[in-house]
Amino acid sequence: MRILDELALNGERLHRIGGKDLCHLLGLSSGALADLKKRGIAVHLGHDAYDLEATVRAYVTHLRGVAAGWGSEEQAINLTAERARLAKEQADAQALKNAALRGELVPAADVERAWGDVLRQVRARILAVPSRLRQSLTLAPADADLIDRELREALTELGNDND
Repeated sequence: MRILDELALNGERLHRIGGKDLCHLLGLSSGALADLKKRGIAVHLGHDAYDLEATVRAYVTHLRGVAAGWGSEEQAINLTAERARLAKEQADAQALKNAALRGELVPAADVERAWGDVLRQVRARILAVPSRLRQSLTLAPADADLIDRELREALTELGNDND
């Protein structure tokens, strides 16, 4: 590992380190270092040169913020929003459990089965209308067939209606 000790123009000491050595020192990948550089955490001095002291100080501050849940302002806003979303989801889940315990919820399969039974009964009674009318009104077979066709067509249209 190579660290250059320089004297800056303002008289302060500057410790310069290469990117590969900085990655090794901090246990980072080159991609992670590039991300830190882009976010201003890794202090880049020039071609493959970083200010060791400033970068380590900024990186430690960054890690403390992440550990404490601070992160950046944007991350804090996102974290707050995610916590609020989680709290809402947990409250909704508990409300569903409570409603189920009170017997206020019905399984969808039971509702579907019950409505299917009702609709089959309605269909059967509607299809029985022409034969009942033929007997009670002494309709001609052609008239009863016409009523039967119209009722079947209406049921088919209702069955195919997706609105």
